[in-house]
Amino acid sequence: MMYEHLLMETKEQVAVVTINNPKSLNALNSATLAELNACLAEIEKSKDIRVVIITGAGAKAFVAGADISEMVNATAAEGRAMALLAKEAFRRLETMPQATIAAVNGYALGGGCELAMSCDIRVAAENAVFGQPECGLGILPGFGGTQRLARLVGKGRAKELIFTCDKIDAQEAYRIGL
Repeated sequence: MMYEHLLMETKEQVAVVTINNPKSLNALNSATLAELNACLAEIEKSKDIRVVIITGAGAKAFVAGADISEMVNATAAEGRAMALLAKEAFRRLETMPQATIAAVNGYALGGGCELAMSCDIRVAAENAVFGQPECGLGILPGFGGTQRLARLVGKGRAKELIFTCDKIDAQEAYRIGL
């Protein structure tokens, strides 16, 4: 299947899915989320694929969050629909039979951090930065990030990161179990 916002390649038993919009730092919009969910559904059915690697195009960002240009003009119903698309795709990542790996290059902020947390394993480049900066705008992570973060790093540390809107580098993420 061909995608407009993703690249998907398979080699042996590994599928590499690349969020491919480096001009927007691979920000997630509704179209990208729909494609990601469809791509993961296709992979999930495959008996030949054993591992899925999710990454972002370019060196600057894994995924820098939700596409603000889409969200700023969205109605409440459109915002809910986008959140449901993301939750469905991210939940699929969590529950699919294949091992899932987030190869985090650069920024993994907001929805990008939530996408990475949905994978079984996160491998981060030295320039990786994790965080939930939407909290600074009075917006809770909308794609399940509060629950995933607490499961990974503990309730207290998750609250600290969410309440302070702190961004952390790859070494700190590794140290706390993210």
